[in-house]
Amino acid sequence: MLFGQLIEAAYSPQPLERTQEAVLQASLAEALPSGWFYDHLAARLARRAGHQDLLATVEGQSVLREDRVQQWIRPLIGFELMCLVIGSVMLLGVARLRRQRQGQQQGRQMDILRLHVPGVPPSWSGGTAAAVILRGGALGVVTTAVILSTPSFQHAWLRALAIPLANLPLLALAYVHLLKPAGLTFSNGFGLVIKRDHLGRLACIILAVVAAGLWGEWVMGRAAEFLNLNNHWTEWFDQSLVWGAPPVLAVSALEYVIFAPIFEELAFRGLLFAMLRRRFEFFPAALISTSLFALAHGYSLIGFISVFWSGFLWAWIYERTGSLIPGMVAHAMNNLLVCLTVMALLR
Repeated sequence: MLFGQLIEAAYSPQPLERTQEAVLQASLAEALPSGWFYDHLAARLARRAGHQDLLATVEGQSVLREDRVQQWIRPLIGFELMCLVIGSVMLLGVARLRRQRQGQQQGRQMDILRLHVPGVPPSWSGGTAAAVILRGGALGVVTTAVILSTPSFQHAWLRALAIPLANLPLLALAYVHLLKPAGLTFSNGFGLVIKRDHLGRLACIILAVVAAGLWGEWVMGRAAEFLNLNNHWTEWFDQSLVWGAPPVLAVSALEYVIFAPIFEELAFRGLLFAMLRRRFEFFPAALISTSLFALAHGYSLIGFISVFWSGFLWAWIYERTGSLIPGMVAHAMNNLLVCLTVMALLR
C-alpha cells in the first residue's frame, strides 16, 4: 500500500505540494534503505515538489552509487567473459574430439565426457520412480505450506531450512524405494563422488556447460531485442537481495547458490529426467523434464526459454557424464552470477 502511494505520487501528473512531499520523503526513508529504488523515488518526489536542495543531494548520492556499481559490475563482466572464452575453447575441443570418428567406436567417444557409471537410464523401475516423484512432490508441497504458516520459520536462519525440509520427503522415498533396492547410495546413484584423476576433466566440462549457457543467453537476448520481447522486471527481482539485512541476504544467497542447485538437480535431473529416460530417448526425456522445470519457475516467455535452455544443458551433461555434479556446479554458478548482478545494480 505504501509503495503504491509513493509510486503514484512520484509519477502522477498531478502537482505535489511541499508539505505532502515532506511526509512522503519521511515515509520513503523509513521504508527503504539507500539504493537504486530509494534514489529514484526520492529524486522524483523532490523534482515534482520543486525541492531543489534535496534533489541535488539525492542526485549526488546517485552519482556516487553509480561509481560503486561500476566497481562491482566490471569484475563480474570480466569473470563472465573469462568463463565464456575458456569454456568456448572447451566446447570446441569436445566438438572436435566427437568429430574424430575414424578408427574409433561411438562408445569410446562418450568416454571423453564420462565421469561416473552407471548414470542414465537408471536401474530402477520407471513406474516406481513415477510414484516416488508424485508422492514426494505432494509431501513437499504440504511441508512447504506448513513451513510458510509457522511463525518461528520466519526467522532468517530457520527459513534457510525450508528448501532442504521441503525436499526431504522426496529424497527419503527415493532412497527407500529406488536407490536401496538397487544397491545404490546417493553418491554412486547420482555420481556425487568424482575420482581425483577426473577432476581436471570435471573442471573443463563445467566451464564448457557454463559457456554454452552464456552463449544461449546472448542469443536469446539478441532475439528478444529483435522481436521486441521483454520479461517483467519482477521475475528476477528479489527484495531480500536488494533490501535485506546481512543475515537475510546470507540466507537468500545460501538458498539460491547452494540449496536450489543441489535439490533441483536431484529432483529434476536425477529423478524426473532419469525416470523418463527409462521410457524415452534423450531428446524426448530432456524436453519433457526441462519443460516441467521451466514451468515450475512461473516465468513469462523469455524467462521460460532461459530456464529451459539451462535445464536442457544440465540434462545433457548428466546424460553424457553420468554425474549430477557438473549440472549442480553450473547451476550454482548461474545463480551466483544472477544474484551478484542484482545486488550490484540495485542494492
